[in-house]
Amino acid sequence: MLDSLGSVWMNRPKTVELKNKLKNRKLTLGSWITIGNPIVAEVMARSGLEWITIDMEHSVITLDVAQNLIRTIELNGCIPLVRVHENDPYFIKRVMDAGAHGVIIPMVCTKEDAEKAVSAVKYPPQGTRGVGLARAQDYGFGFESYKKWLEKESIVIVQIEHIDAVKNLEEILSVKGVDGFIVGPYDISGSMGTPGDFENKKFKATISKIMSIATKCKKPAGFHVIPPDDKEINRYIKIGYKFIAISLDTLILGSLYRDIIKKIKK
Repeated sequence: MLDSLGSVWMNRPKTVELKNKLKNRKLTLGSWITIGNPIVAEVMARSGLEWITIDMEHSVITLDVAQNLIRTIELNGCIPLVRVHENDPYFIKRVMDAGAHGVIIPMVCTKEDAEKAVSAVKYPPQGTRGVGLARAQDYGFGFESYKKWLEKESIVIVQIEHIDAVKNLEEILSVKGVDGFIVGPYDISGSMGTPGDFENKKFKATISKIMSIATKCKKPAGFHVIPPDDKEINRYIKIGYKFIAISLDTLILGSLYRDIIKKIKK
C-alpha cells in the first residue's frame, strides 16, 4: 500500500519518550479514564499527564468509544494506552488497530501470560498479530511507518494483581517486549484474602517484595495509586515505584466535589 501519510505517526506524541523513561526507571505520571466522553479525555490530556489509560476491563466503554478517546488523547499531546478486559489476542489486536500506543494487560501471572501479551501486540517475526489497515495504519496509507513505529515504540505493560504473579515476577519480567509492570492493589490484596486493606502487614510486605524483585531485574515498577491523595502518591514514589497511575476520573471528580461541599458546610 501507499505510504503517502507515513509522517503521521512521527507527528503523534512521542511514545519513545515514555519507553525511554520506563527503560531508565524514571518517574512518569498518568491516570485512568472510565468515562466514555471525549471532553473528559480532553480535560485530562491537557492537565499535564504524560499518558492516560482507557479502562476497558471495569467500564462500559466500547471499542468505537475507545477509538474516539484514543484520538482525543493523542491530539492533545498525551499518550493513549488501553487496559484491555483480558489477555485476549483478538481484542488486543483491535485496540492496537484503533490507534492505542500500547496496552496494559490484566492478571498476568506467568511467563507464558506475558509472552502471549507481547505476541498479540507485535507483528511477525516478533509476534503473531494479524495485519489490518485501520486507523493505526492510517487506513492503509501509512502501514510501513506504522510497522517501524510498532517495533520500536509500542508499549506492553503487564498488570501484577495476584499473589501468584509475585511468585513468578522474575520470570515475567524476563520476557522480551515487556516494558514494565503495574501493581493492581485491590486485586492483589484480594488474592491474599484482604481486599482493599492496604495497611495490612502482609500487603505491605508484598509491595516491598515486588519492589525488590523489580530492582534486582532492573525493570520499571508501576503502581495504581487509587486514592487521589498526593501524600499517598509520594509514598509509593519514595518506595521506588516510577510508573504511577494517579487514581481515576470518577474518583477524582467525586472526591473534589465532596471535599468542597464538606468545607462549605463547615
